[in-house]
Amino acid sequence: MFALAAGDRLGFDVIRRAKAVWSGTGRTGHGVLTTDSGVLTGIPYSFRTRFDSGMGMNPEELIAAAHAGCFTMALALRMQSVGYTPTELNTEAAVTLDQEGSGFRITRSALTLRATVPNITQTTFERLAKDAELDCPVSRVLTAEITLDAKLV
Repeated sequence: MFALAAGDRLGFDVIRRAKAVWSGTGRTGHGVLTTDSGVLTGIPYSFRTRFDSGMGMNPEELIAAAHAGCFTMALALRMQSVGYTPTELNTEAAVTLDQEGSGFRITRSALTLRATVPNITQTTFERLAKDAELDCPVSRVLTAEITLDAKLV
């Protein structure tokens, strides 16, 4: 994931928390999302924001943001460890929610990366990107298919 020497540990576990509060039925109710960091505080979400185009947050958007951010940082750290400094790494994650039986399942997270990295070959870039995708903690927690489309620009 990032440059720790073999056998090194942070010395602590990193625990991040988020809270969801919901009122009402699944279809007509509503909820709010809050994170301990305060970045999200009482952000509304509902059936409409999840399955339609209503204004507000939804869990899949949060997973997409987490995956894009995690992968991009993992790649930057990996590049740094071998001597490359990206000018820009621009990643989009598109998370797909499909109906499965009477429920739903996240079936895919498609990463699209466009990068400007001086003095790197396409082969090295692709190898580092694939390694970062496999090693990113969010990639590792998802049971969905994870795809990566990485290109230098």
